[in-house]
Amino acid sequence: MQLDDIVIQVGQRPVTLLELLLGAGGLALVLLIAAVILAWRAQASRRSEAIDAMRRTADLEYRLAELSGTLRGFAEQAQGTQMHLARTLDERLDQVSHRLGASLHDQTERTSQSLSQLNERLAVIDSAQKNLSALSSEMVTLKDILANKQARGAYGQGRMEAIVRDGLHSSAYAFQGVLSNNTRPDCLIRLPDSALRLVIDAKFPLEAFNALKTAKGDSDIKAAETQLRSDVLRHVKDISSKYLIAGETHESAIMFVPSEAVYAELYERFEDVIQKAHRARVIIASPNVLMLLIQTMQAIFKDARMREQAGLIQIEVTRMLEDVNRLKDRVADLQRHFGMANADLEKLGISADRVTKRGLRIESLDLTEPAAIAEAPKPRLVERG
Repeated sequence: MQLDDIVIQVGQRPVTLLELLLGAGGLALVLLIAAVILAWRAQASRRSEAIDAMRRTADLEYRLAELSGTLRGFAEQAQGTQMHLARTLDERLDQVSHRLGASLHDQTERTSQSLSQLNERLAVIDSAQKNLSALSSEMVTLKDILANKQARGAYGQGRMEAIVRDGLHSSAYAFQGVLSNNTRPDCLIRLPDSALRLVIDAKFPLEAFNALKTAKGDSDIKAAETQLRSDVLRHVKDISSKYLIAGETHESAIMFVPSEAVYAELYERFEDVIQKAHRARVIIASPNVLMLLIQTMQAIFKDARMREQAGLIQIEVTRMLEDVNRLKDRVADLQRHFGMANADLEKLGISADRVTKRGLRIESLDLTEPAAIAEAPKPRLVERG
């Protein structure tokens, strides 16, 4: 094929092989130029991007350095803060530990004191419980005593004897003495300035009183009250008939009730029994009333002893007055001696004043003598034959 051969026809214009080759070469040249331009542009773009990348890298390194410095500062600050926080925490922990230790020590001491006080109170409670147990046993014993007539009589006798012994001299009373009718009252008190004796009976009917306390219904209460009246009045009659002897015992006798509760119950609910006992010349006395009576008797005995000793006291007062008169005379003699001594002292003072005046005159060389002294004869010699 030759270069001027028509290869293609574009429109109405035929295209030869040469034109086609030239066109292809021109196109290839254009493409080459375009490729070179594109490559240059790409290289320039890459160079610019590399510069930008380097710039950004430098900026990033700068920022990383700043960030590293900042982070290092933050780390140092955080380390300092951490150290300060650790030191503060240590100090606070030490303070808290000290306070906690002091608080625990105080709490331990308080607990120890509380425990010791609790032990003391428990000991007191234990002692009180023992006392209550002992008191309960004593109350049981007392109940047993009061339930037994013989034991009850011994209990009342013991209380009465204790009150009498505490208030009177042993010569003023006698227990279980014998009267002329061969009866034995529990106590006989000798009255001063009289041959009469006061009778005290310590036995009391307690069964009816216990029945009255344990009665529930009205019928039981009335029956117990009737029985109590009957027993007390019977005992009052026995005392009046056995122990009131004219010319030997006092006109009244004492019926001792060993319980204040029984005494109060009698005076509160059985006034008729009290009145009948008074008319029978029997005085019902509780421990307090008997103690008051014994104290009154003690004052009476003391007054009687004072009257017995009145003569001796008068003699002693007379002797004391004589001693006072002798003392008065001796004081007068002593005063007279003091007067004489005072006069002698005054004379001694006058003589001392004269001696002092002469001494002063001698000291001032005033040696002139009075006329009587100047005219005195001079001494002369006397010849002996």
